[in-house]
Amino acid sequence: MSVIFDESGRPFIILREQDKKQRLKGYDAQKSNILASTSIAKLLRTSLGPRGMDKMLVSGDGDVTVTNDGATILDQMEVQHQVAKLLVDLSQSQDDEIGDGTTGVVVLAGALLEHALTLLDKGIHPTRISDGFEKACDIGVEELARISDKLEFNKDNLEPLVKTAQTTITSKIINKHKEKFADICVKAVLDVADLERKDVNLDLIKIQGKTGGKLEDSCLVDGIVVDKDMSHPQMQKVVKDAKIAILTCPFEPPKPKTKNTIVIEDKEQYEKLYRQEQEYFVNQVKQCKDSGANLVICQWGFDDEANHLLLQNELPAVRWVGGVEIELIAIATGGRIVPRFEELDAAKLGSAGLVREVTFGTVKDRMLFIENCANTKAVTIFVRGGNKMIIEEAKRAIHDALCVVRNLIRDNRIVYGGGSAEIACSLRIGEEADKISSVEQYALRAFADALDAVPIALAENSGLNSIDHLSKIKSEQLKTKNPRIGVDAVGSGNSDMRTQGVFETLIGKQQQLRLATQVVKMILKIDDCIVTGSDQF
Repeated sequence: MSVIFDESGRPFIILREQDKKQRLKGYDAQKSNILASTSIAKLLRTSLGPRGMDKMLVSGDGDVTVTNDGATILDQMEVQHQVAKLLVDLSQSQDDEIGDGTTGVVVLAGALLEHALTLLDKGIHPTRISDGFEKACDIGVEELARISDKLEFNKDNLEPLVKTAQTTITSKIINKHKEKFADICVKAVLDVADLERKDVNLDLIKIQGKTGGKLEDSCLVDGIVVDKDMSHPQMQKVVKDAKIAILTCPFEPPKPKTKNTIVIEDKEQYEKLYRQEQEYFVNQVKQCKDSGANLVICQWGFDDEANHLLLQNELPAVRWVGGVEIELIAIATGGRIVPRFEELDAAKLGSAGLVREVTFGTVKDRMLFIENCANTKAVTIFVRGGNKMIIEEAKRAIHDALCVVRNLIRDNRIVYGGGSAEIACSLRIGEEADKISSVEQYALRAFADALDAVPIALAENSGLNSIDHLSKIKSEQLKTKNPRIGVDAVGSGNSDMRTQGVFETLIGKQQQLRLATQVVKMILKIDDCIVTGSDQF
């Protein structure tokens, strides 16, 4: 430790940890990395499934987050171990690509690493383990495709989509209202989907929250909700058949690009400058009125005098609207974003059936609802809740459900949940391992055993005897050749996941296998690393 001074003479301390660093090679490096990674997986294991537990995360500045979403938990954890961070990236990759299954993919990767460590203890080379895991992954992906079913749906039959969305929401805080939220998510996705191209742009779905009210007060708005109000309290609060001017230019006189100084020596000069400024404001308001607009939405602020003139001319206006909201309003209303007042004309105005300012509670919070838009390719899911934590967790659950419905539109094949798909893959990989005479058969069996970690975690989190329950399910699957039998986590008394309506997307489950295998192979190939005493995981 040493003390040095910066350019202002302020002292600060440099801590040297060179003496605490340790270089590990070979088996010791692999074991250290595996133990660090499995610690992350064990942390998320208790959050898996509909009966999984939530985690409370407190940031450095005191913000509290309560969630069981794997990607959120890992993103907010301060993971210092460099290899353990690979599992954080793994969860984020699953979230970016699929949107769901972020906890399951980490639990699976942790189980694979635990079984890989057992194989390393037996003296099997990491390359042979990696090759075996890769072969087992390919078998698992093929088996998932074989046992998958097609989910037939259309605009007149949305029940299959709603049931799949309900499966995603079951493990979240909004599970008591899963029917309502699943219905909202399906309708929102279909509003912005191009079914012919099987394409969905989730950026067109805005999720807006407001504290107060109940979760069941949440609704789908056919348009945009903006957390703003009219720029003047005396402006009209409801505009019917709105013609909207969407501006990215401020209501103020133009400013020179270079620095200038204006010297005012007498009253006449001041009045001349004032009149010139007024002319700008009057001309800007006139251009808006002449275009036929009866509502102005501006990305920038209004000068007080401009705001007063807008009120005098009975032209309602909204200011300081964010860039993302501006784009969504333009898409929903069919308007054009106007960067200069001179370019404003009737052809560039957006149209909406109703624009209204809504007041919430006793604190006079206001929001702007833009409804019945000319183009419905942008919608808003408006979430209510008792506090900020509930709303944020509800937003995460809605995001997962939206992603699942989007994935089904892209590929309508499904597998069944409750760990049934993992058990079916485990049994198939075990059968294939018996056909291999090389040492890779041990890696295939280890992969099959690792897949059992998901149903075991589901059973444990549901308060069941995990090993006994898993043994019965495996035996029943083998006897009946029914790959839909899984863990009855909700206690319905029925282990057939098709009957329970527990669905998962095929592409999501296949992605879990591929990503987990890739990360495990990467960790196994690290045989030289430097660790310090401050490494935490």
